[in-house]
Amino acid sequence: MLEKLFKLNENKTNVKTEIIAGVTTFMTMAYILFLNPNILSATGMDKNAVFFATAIAAGFVTIAMGLVANFPIALAPGMGLNALFATVALAGVGMPWRIALGAVFISGIIFIILTVTKIRQILVVAVPNSLKRAITVGIGLFITIIGLKLSEIMVVGTNLIPSTVEAVSKSGGAATLKFFEWNIGLGNFHNHSMLLCLIGLAITAVLMARNIKGSLLIGIVVTTLIGIPMGVTMVPKDFAFISLPNFSNLAVGELDIMGALNMGIWTVVFTFTFVELFDTFGTLVGTANKAGLIDKDGNSPKIGKAMLVDAVGVSFGALMGTSTVTAYVESAAGIGEGGRTGLTAVTTGVLFLLALLIAPLATMIPNAATAPALIIVGVLMASSVLDIDFHDFTEGFPAFMTFVLMPFTYSIANGIAGGIFFYTLLKVVSGKAKQVHWMMYLLFALVVIRYIFLSE
Repeated sequence: MLEKLFKLNENKTNVKTEIIAGVTTFMTMAYILFLNPNILSATGMDKNAVFFATAIAAGFVTIAMGLVANFPIALAPGMGLNALFATVALAGVGMPWRIALGAVFISGIIFIILTVTKIRQILVVAVPNSLKRAITVGIGLFITIIGLKLSEIMVVGTNLIPSTVEAVSKSGGAATLKFFEWNIGLGNFHNHSMLLCLIGLAITAVLMARNIKGSLLIGIVVTTLIGIPMGVTMVPKDFAFISLPNFSNLAVGELDIMGALNMGIWTVVFTFTFVELFDTFGTLVGTANKAGLIDKDGNSPKIGKAMLVDAVGVSFGALMGTSTVTAYVESAAGIGEGGRTGLTAVTTGVLFLLALLIAPLATMIPNAATAPALIIVGVLMASSVLDIDFHDFTEGFPAFMTFVLMPFTYSIANGIAGGIFFYTLLKVVSGKAKQVHWMMYLLFALVVIRYIFLSE
């Protein structure tokens, strides 16, 4: 039955590999179960309610991705998108969170329309292979940054430096300018979390070098256990493997769609839609490419179904009471373990649902134990840089801008936007306009409009 449903032999995989891949993906993205409630609680939402919504939305939408699209991609409320939601609906400052959920729901409907009309699918054909490879590299660098930050190997500090610059105007007045100085450096070796990550990274790297199946998963489990005597993995005294959190204040169906329409928040809807459009496209294409699910021409017949599931997932997540649900770059961890079919996604989705019962167990896995997996997957994905033709500057430079902007601006969307802008520009000015798909010109215009809008 599983063979017929997921076509395991056709995809050169088996049940054991797919399940291990699904578990690995879950363990690398389980942090969202606890980060999302912390972020959205700033809007006045109940943490337990958001935990429930996160687990339910991630579970059912990821299972749908596996069954409908047969894709090894997991989905959950997106990092960055939830921060945007929290900013829009900040308690006592922004719009009520119910109305913000309504805006997310509307953006999901827009996605469904774009997908059904095959506009999103055209993107897969329109975007050149060099940018697709660059997206894969960029996502690899992006999740490496996530791993380095989670492990505290890389520390980021912000120091506000007052600087007074006297600018003598015609009126004789003066202006005071302040600017931020960003400090990025190596963490403290006395930090047990950082040491544990380095230990886990060494263990996992050795396993990978020895071609041990399940290296990432084994690395996470072993690192978690090592973290107990180090004081990083916390085991509560009243620990119970199975328990059910208090869900007395669920936000299921609490979204206010009419309120969103009446407030005239199309600017907010546009922002949610545009950012999600590029984030999801980048993640789907990047991870699918790494899994070998995209052909030599850069296309995949499964992308359309995957995009439809993603679109429906956005509105479903809003109904459950959480911010935008999107495809997760951490899916690459499962793909790195050999996940190639929807069975990987189904496994991950089931674990998200089970997380409702084993929440205490999930909380035991420290960031230092999952960070090594993210860093190593970053290496695997970055290898796609070898497929980019840097001898052709009109191909190499846009690709370069794509994969450097993702980690350095901490945004997949920025990287893709930069690649689209420079690819279209350089092809036109170098007399190669015919190589550019008509959709790329439209995207070029949207990118320009987006950043003009954001700068206001």
